[in-house]
Amino acid sequence: MTGDILIVDDEAGIRKVLGISLADLGYTVHTAENAATALTIIAAVRPSITLTDIKMPGMDGIELLKAIKERYPDTEVIMLTGHGDMDLAIESLKFQATDFITKPISEDALTVALKRAGERIEMRRQLRAYTENLEHLVKEKSRQLIEAERLAAVGETVAGLSHTIKNITGGLDGGLFVLGKGIELEDAAYVKQGWELVRGNVDRIKTLSLDLLNFAKSDRLEYRQVNPEQPARDVFDLMRSRAQDHGMDLILDTAAGLIPTQMDPEGIYQCLLNLVTNAIDACVDTEPGDEAQRIILSVRPTEDGGICYQVADTCCGMDERTKARLFQRFFTTKGERGTGIGLMLTRTIVHRHNGTIDVTSQPGKGACFTINLPGQKT
Repeated sequence: MTGDILIVDDEAGIRKVLGISLADLGYTVHTAENAATALTIIAAVRPSITLTDIKMPGMDGIELLKAIKERYPDTEVIMLTGHGDMDLAIESLKFQATDFITKPISEDALTVALKRAGERIEMRRQLRAYTENLEHLVKEKSRQLIEAERLAAVGETVAGLSHTIKNITGGLDGGLFVLGKGIELEDAAYVKQGWELVRGNVDRIKTLSLDLLNFAKSDRLEYRQVNPEQPARDVFDLMRSRAQDHGMDLILDTAAGLIPTQMDPEGIYQCLLNLVTNAIDACVDTEPGDEAQRIILSVRPTEDGGICYQVADTCCGMDERTKARLFQRFFTTKGERGTGIGLMLTRTIVHRHNGTIDVTSQPGKGACFTINLPGQKT
């Protein structure tokens, strides 16, 4: 891998020797003797990788790492540390450092760290390219749907659907978090688990996006006999790390003895993913209190043989006026971050299951969304 790389160290000798090694590997090398200079260079050059010493006058390497990740989250940061700074080096992994190398720097250690950084950069590039292709596909499908006269009413919704892809792919954060932790800890099993989770959910995004377009064309759902816990567990597994990353507790509460039932599992998964994502966003926007915010995703059987899903949170809640407009087309409480499509699609999918969706909430007391699906489809 080549490109711009930045070395930050207050020792000129280290900058010089390390710079020669990196230049020999084909990198365009930039150097800085302190964190302030480093941030100026990063703003101008945007290097893909930064190597920084931990112990430096003024702003130290840990604080520089935090600043880089806040302003330029895609930049890979490798920490340089002495043997006496191992605790700080390990702490840096908590703040998303790619790796750390102990001084004196060996060629093998440098190569391994650079390879790891390159793999992370390539993974993000592939994911970004996939997302762009997916957005293009949705736009093209939208154009085709709008051309059909019988879908004129749906055209406006589908035209805005491409903008929701970014929200949907936000669900990948959980998988990427697992993968990143595996890379940082050099845990092959963890890396494999994270990568499989990412790949699986990328495929699911494509399938679900096309399914949503199909909902606009047809009233038919593809029912399958499935365990009603599975869509909820899939959402929980995907979103738990994202919730934890924001200091929240995501809890899965399933009743014992759930029996397989007929449903469109991809559609119900999408409904629950929308509700959990909205709950996390609401908690992010809530002033932190003494206790961690909680989101409870529960699955219960109903007396008539149906299924009840609930997503309840302890976040900011909403007033009656907001509740009355929640399911209107393109209404959103997220400003520019939202499109107003997610809850509308959720209600559409639930209604096509002959089910109901309701919400109870009070300002400052959280919200609870309840989906009730009837018994076996006949």
